[in-house]
Formats: sequence, C-alpha cells, structure tokens
Amino acid sequence: MTTTTDLEPNVITEQGLRELTEQGHGVEVLCLTDPERKGPSWYGLWIMRTVGADDNEKLLVTARTRLTQNAIKVREFKTATGVISFLIGIGFANANIPLKEGETTLHRLINSQRL
Repeated sequence: MTTTTDLEPNVITEQGLRELTEQGHGVEVLCLTDPERKGPSWYGLWIMRTVGADDNEKLLVTARTRLTQNAIKVREFKTATGVISFLIGIGFANANIPLKEGETTLHRLINSQRL
C-alpha cells in the first residue's frame, strides 16, 4: 500500500510526489511569471506537478495548509534557489528551471539517481 495522500484526484503532497517520482513519474516545473534578478537571486513564481506515463497530472500542494475547510493551496516557489533545493531534495542530480512565463521543464529520475 502506498502512503500517497489522496487529497483530491488531481493534487499531491511532497511525500506522494517523492513516491511517484521514484516509480518513474516525471516532475514538471511550470514558470508562472518571468523571474527578475534582485542582487544575486532570481525571484519569480513556479509550481510543480507530476506527470505519469499515462499523461495523468497532479499538482503539488502544501501538506497541511487549508485556507478554508475544503480549499487546498498549490505549493508555490518564489525563488530559483527554492526550486533547485526542492528538486535536489527529491533526488535529482540536476535542476533545469524554466525562465519564461508559460514554459515548462520535465525532470525524471534515472536508475542511478534513485534513492
């Protein structure tokens, strides 16, 4: 039995995303706003989702935050460093971040990267 949390059919928590990634699902990073450089850092807005072999997508959501009783909050990343740290934490050896609004990049673990 998997420990993937079934919050809604089209969303997933970080723990569930890790599990699906290890099973071969891709992690897609979607850029929602063009990032801006402020000092040494890049600030923008990115979200992530899993993509299965059947093209079934699930949006990454925050694990325990509900704004109202039935609302689920999509996890947003506001810095490129946050995106990189998250991807490395899942087990990826590289991070490719889209830098234009509407662009996406897809990451998949290969056998040697699996935890």
